[in-house]
Amino acid sequence: MLRSGPDGAEAVVDEYRDLALPLVEQLAGKGFRDQWEALAGLGVLRLGPPVPEAGAAPGSVTRSLAMIEGIGLAGVDPGVVYAMASQVFGMEYPLRAALPAAAWQDVARIQDGGELLCHALTERKGGSDPLSMDTRARRDGDGYVLEGAKTFITAAPVADLALVFARTGEGRSPFSLSAFLFPVSTPGVTRADAFAKTALPGVPMGELVFDGVRLPAGSLVGGEGSGLALLTSTTTWERALLLGYALGPMRRTLRRLTDWASERGHFGRRMGASHQVASRISDMALVLHRSRTLLYGMAARLDAGTPTRRLSAEAALTKISVSEDYVRLTEHATALSGVRAFIADSELPADLHSPMAALTYAGPNDLLRIGVAREFGLPVEN
Repeated sequence: MLRSGPDGAEAVVDEYRDLALPLVEQLAGKGFRDQWEALAGLGVLRLGPPVPEAGAAPGSVTRSLAMIEGIGLAGVDPGVVYAMASQVFGMEYPLRAALPAAAWQDVARIQDGGELLCHALTERKGGSDPLSMDTRARRDGDGYVLEGAKTFITAAPVADLALVFARTGEGRSPFSLSAFLFPVSTPGVTRADAFAKTALPGVPMGELVFDGVRLPAGSLVGGEGSGLALLTSTTTWERALLLGYALGPMRRTLRRLTDWASERGHFGRRMGASHQVASRISDMALVLHRSRTLLYGMAARLDAGTPTRRLSAEAALTKISVSEDYVRLTEHATALSGVRAFIADSELPADLHSPMAALTYAGPNDLLRIGVAREFGLPVEN
């Protein structure tokens, strides 16, 4: 089977697939937090050393990606795997870089699964233009008072800590935003009910409303006005590696369709003997190979210490490519399995909603393409 990851990564994939396999059946029907805590017990959320030791393989980021791929390959609910990838890559790694060592140690318990993070950026009027946000944190004595609301937040209905971006300055200055990390249980914070979702239903999504939330100065991440810089870091990390959650489901789908086509009778021969079927299976293998190569390449760049500011365009291109390939692979699987793709208890059910959702989260692909074009010097307007 495809082994396009770097040396050592495939062994980690296999290790975490084997560790997670017994949990899949045990956790069937369990709530999100039960699944989260059980998988966290395997070490999936635990970051390695910031800089890998000489000769160490794989590096910390590569190992995290391989662990995410491994639990997905075991068949863990894709929504839970997505949430874990979002926390590890979109929050834990950027926060470890942004927080002083002592402050990071205070929140490092999230790596054991006892506390869950959520990333609160998007507002009802939009999220792709952060400088238009309305949520505001005004100074009050030694701290701040937070007012506003955030929506479409993964894990908000069950999260313990929120990373919230708010306006602390006026206008569209790059220094007008700040980031705050604080408990969701803080007085003045209200959680809305979870949304009913058609994509990744295994992880809840909801809203947070802030009504006179008093925050101590210590909840500020970085200096006042550094929120956009942190947001740039979290989004680059997320775009670079979040789609690692899809690698396990993609591999499972390819293997399931290959095995089925190899055995199924079709027009007096095995279905897999058809050149058309072979072409679709090969195309599925192609997009999986491309996705793994891109994602592990990004992990290697981050392990090598490449600053995220130099990876913005590559991260966007990786997210666009892998998300579209995830859809493409699922479409091929649907075409091969026919009506079975739409029968819930068949051996080949297809989930088209979740791959399609990947085109939107971490930045809609259409908008990411505009950003990439600007990197190449095109004077593209909003």
